[in-house]
Amino acid sequence: MKQKKQLAVLLILMAVASGIWYFGYFREGKSSGGARTLTAVKKYQVLGIDNPSLHWPELDRARKTEYKTNGRNPFSTEAPPPPSVVVARNDTHRQPIGPMQAPPPPLPTLPGNLKFFGYGTVPNGTARRAFFSDGEDVFIVSEGETLLGRYRIVKVNNNNLEFEEIATGRRNTTPLIEEPASGLPAS
Repeated sequence: MKQKKQLAVLLILMAVASGIWYFGYFREGKSSGGARTLTAVKKYQVLGIDNPSLHWPELDRARKTEYKTNGRNPFSTEAPPPPSVVVARNDTHRQPIGPMQAPPPPLPTLPGNLKFFGYGTVPNGTARRAFFSDGEDVFIVSEGETLLGRYRIVKVNNNNLEFEEIATGRRNTTPLIEEPASGLPAS
């Protein structure tokens, strides 16, 4: 039943389109007295060029030019590097200095109250899991999962943990913290 309705709608749309085409194309041609010309052709004006032939000297000059880069990648949306600054020293010696670069941002760290205190594996071959403590709270996170919605656990090793800050994509490692069991003296 659905296909019959679709076929009927298609036939109606085709009839409407053919009517528009007929009245728009044939009626306009007959009313202008026989020969049909497009209105765009009627309004065409020749460009005011004195000599429409090829300009060979200009083409040769363009072919012989050599591209000189300014260091900017034309296919990138990044801004070009700033020009080097020339610093005058005692007006006798000028030394170019490159663009000032900001120091790299510090490596990401886990919050101070969050401690990586161990790891474990499940015998069926799943990823290692890291154990974190935050006071009385314990978090168990597998490799590839996120911790606190801010850090992605990359790799759980025997002595440390590799993690990535999701917002910046920067990575760091944190060591395994072994705390003595409560009630036992530390050796």
